[in-house]
Amino acid sequence: MPDYRERLWPTPRIYVATLLLIPASILVLAPVSMPAGIVTGVVLYLALVGSLAMTAPLIEVQGGRLRAGRAEIALTVVGEAVPADEEQARVERGTGLDARAFLVIRGWIKPVVRIPVVDAADPTPYWLVSTRRPKELAAAINRSRRPDVQESGA
Repeated sequence: MPDYRERLWPTPRIYVATLLLIPASILVLAPVSMPAGIVTGVVLYLALVGSLAMTAPLIEVQGGRLRAGRAEIALTVVGEAVPADEEQARVERGTGLDARAFLVIRGWIKPVVRIPVVDAADPTPYWLVSTRRPKELAAAINRSRRPDVQESGA
């Protein structure tokens, strides 16, 4: 059983907004063929919904490893995870972002967790991961880390 597991599905608002593909296709193709516009709009919408569902990354803490999307890292080489909500999350994703950081962020999910990488051989300073439950993810990471890696006060 994983210590933490979350799929970063798009919000329902994203699916509703993408419905605009259907009338847009109808408007473009109506002068040529109304049925072609309807069919094209529905096919485009279904393709977009399918791609959003298929590309929703999985965030998982299990067996001493953190998996974020297609990437994995051993929790023995990470520091203390720090959750960020509201204003701090905006800073983490914006002006406070290090260009070398590894990102698994989604625009429709505001909170993030910052996970420092303490491996001196790794050029990535930290991972920044979107999550709807930042405190739970940070707690799962911090519980799963090896005790000899934990930092004092950082």
